[in-house]
Amino acid sequence: MSLPLSGPLVIEFAGLAPGVAHTPATSCKTYGARVLRIDPHNATPTPAVDTLTEHKRSLKLDLKSVSGHALLLRLLPKATILLDPYRPGVLEKLNLSPAAVHAVNPKLVYARLTGFRRDGKYADMAGHDINFLAVSGALSLFGRKGEAPAAPGNILGDFAGGGLVCFCGILLALLDGKEERVVEANMVDGTAGLTSFARFEMAKGVRGAWGNERGGNLLDGGAPFYDTFRTKDGKYMAVGALEQRFYEAFVEGMFRGTELHGKVPDREVPTNSPVLRELFGKRFLEKTREEWEGVFDGTDACYARA
Repeated sequence: MSLPLSGPLVIEFAGLAPGVAHTPATSCKTYGARVLRIDPHNATPTPAVDTLTEHKRSLKLDLKSVSGHALLLRLLPKATILLDPYRPGVLEKLNLSPAAVHAVNPKLVYARLTGFRRDGKYADMAGHDINFLAVSGALSLFGRKGEAPAAPGNILGDFAGGGLVCFCGILLALLDGKEERVVEANMVDGTAGLTSFARFEMAKGVRGAWGNERGGNLLDGGAPFYDTFRTKDGKYMAVGALEQRFYEAFVEGMFRGTELHGKVPDREVPTNSPVLRELFGKRFLEKTREEWEGVFDGTDACYARA
């Protein structure tokens, strides 16, 4: 069975951050596209040390040289997608702007992915996932109550808000089928869009799922039935028993055969939250993670090993 993107050639330029800016091309490759990565002519080592270059072909080019630039122009008519992972203006200086490229191949989808927006005070500044999350407002959502915002790894901004949002734009441009399509994506706006649910809930105030301070909400560890707990063997379990019937299954498994069975404090009473968190925490420490899996496997307790 052929994959949906079998056939198209993607030309991607090697960016500064290994892997991150190349998520769109890697996603295209996953669905069948051929990917040619253009590496700097003086890049070392070869192949590049980048976990997302697997199964991609690589070509070293000096795009500032006449011959290197000419070779790229010969490749462009064969491509369906071009990925620009640089800061604003880099490819323009090389006479590879969208207009210049579309003059050679008007059907090509020209995709541009930056960390910050292409305008504004951050446009020409370096940054990483934590900076993009900060500007988007998403960073303020993560962390324990009363503590500083915590960086949640580089998945949300780099790969989701940036790479996958750009990939979606590429797919839409291909579906549209019009000529001279340019896909503009950046990690700040992409991440802001992905966290819109939290923003909507914050706007509701205390009535919303995200209306309290960081770490004190229903879905960010503020609820004792939606959190992680350490087990006897030093490992962790994740609990997400939001709905009442799932919570009942969770509590049943937790306290079956103990003196607390059927006597767990009502979770609807706000003052019981710290009590429940302490009870759950102590109880999880009485068994290993594997033992708890034996308790909850096959139930609707909304648990998983962490």
